[in-house]
Amino acid sequence: MAVDVLCEVNNCKFWERGNKCAADQIYVVSHKGKQAERQEETDCKTFDPQV
Repeated sequence: MAVDVLCEVNNCKFWERGNKCAADQIYVVSHKGKQAERQEETDCKTFDPQV
């Protein structure tokens, strides 16, 4: 299991200094069903914009 989850989307409410993700869980999905061949085919559904 990963110790650090990095994120460069600094307008996400889970973003912390040092490009760390502070979410309790991370949810990543594929654009093509259950499998992806490249990172461009995935999205982080954990993203929640800061208000």
